[in-house]
Amino acid sequence: MRTATEQETVTATLAQLTTLRVGGPVRSLVSAESEEELIATIAAADAEGVPLLVLGGGSNVLAADQGFDGVVVRDARRGISVETADSCGGAAIRVPAGQVWDDVVLRAVAEGWRGIEALSGIPGSTGATPVQNVGAYGQEVAEVISSVRTWDRAAGRVRTLARSELGFGYRSSVLKESLADDGAGRAWRPTPRYVVLDVGFQMVLADTSAPVRYPELARTLDVELGERAPSAEVREAVLALRGGKGMVLDPADHDTWSAGSFFTNPILPAAEADRLPADAPRFEAGSGRVKTSAAWLIARSGFEKGHGMPGPAALSTKHVLALTNRGGASTDELLHLAREVRDGVRTTFGVELVCEPVLVGVRL
Repeated sequence: MRTATEQETVTATLAQLTTLRVGGPVRSLVSAESEEELIATIAAADAEGVPLLVLGGGSNVLAADQGFDGVVVRDARRGISVETADSCGGAAIRVPAGQVWDDVVLRAVAEGWRGIEALSGIPGSTGATPVQNVGAYGQEVAEVISSVRTWDRAAGRVRTLARSELGFGYRSSVLKESLADDGAGRAWRPTPRYVVLDVGFQMVLADTSAPVRYPELARTLDVELGERAPSAEVREAVLALRGGKGMVLDPADHDTWSAGSFFTNPILPAAEADRLPADAPRFEAGSGRVKTSAAWLIARSGFEKGHGMPGPAALSTKHVLALTNRGGASTDELLHLAREVRDGVRTTFGVELVCEPVLVGVRL
């Protein structure tokens, strides 16, 4: 096995590799063309004690201005393998972690694989979707995942986790939780103990969507909540909605120079949620908990769209939940803005916002 320093590497900065376009140089960048190369790179770095960052599309990362003194490895594998597709069992597909996620959604809609049409336009790689349990417009990827093959860095072997073992929750999973725990107290950051190799999906064959659960999407489609719509129309509507919020990548639009939603929607004990104003959004989250809207809290705490402009780090002009690089921003400037928003919401409502992006070499 080659050592981490013997891998063929390319000099790069994290600003070149992330959608926020900030972050300093990395010691080395490896583009893994096969599963064997991906595993070998990870294992070599771990064996040598070299810091490791497995990076997908870089759409959910905020990295330090000082850079990353370690190995950054990107999964260059692409493709969608159809294992079965019939009216009885539906479509069973397996996708390597490096595959661009929106291309999977596009293929699903074209082939009539129901269940991810509302996840259109989300940037990044397929391997990142189960880690965060990516969700949008009333769908979560957990609903169609059957299993995830991983490289277990602690055990040094491939391990397949069934859906029932993945511990999916709101923007969480066993994979994400393994950033900090391997059962022996070892912290693996910024890459989890379990590195996704490929993801298995099981989807119903149908040209119509799953029931539409999100009010804004239902209004756009002119359907009632719970009704279905043609999947192609759902995809088109979601792309339009995301585009209007600056959530579809466009190099010419600085509102998309972001990590998407920077804060997750808070899930609060019911008693704590009851202390919010009566018009605060409320969604039952089970076990006596209530989910509310981070964007609503931010806006009601006095932060308007474009807050921070004309500075280099500002809230999006389209959506207060996105922190954006207006050109030339530093990580420190984005962190300053994030802290200002977090502290403002805490002061106004007593609610602690939690950041969604992976922080590399920095703390909020």
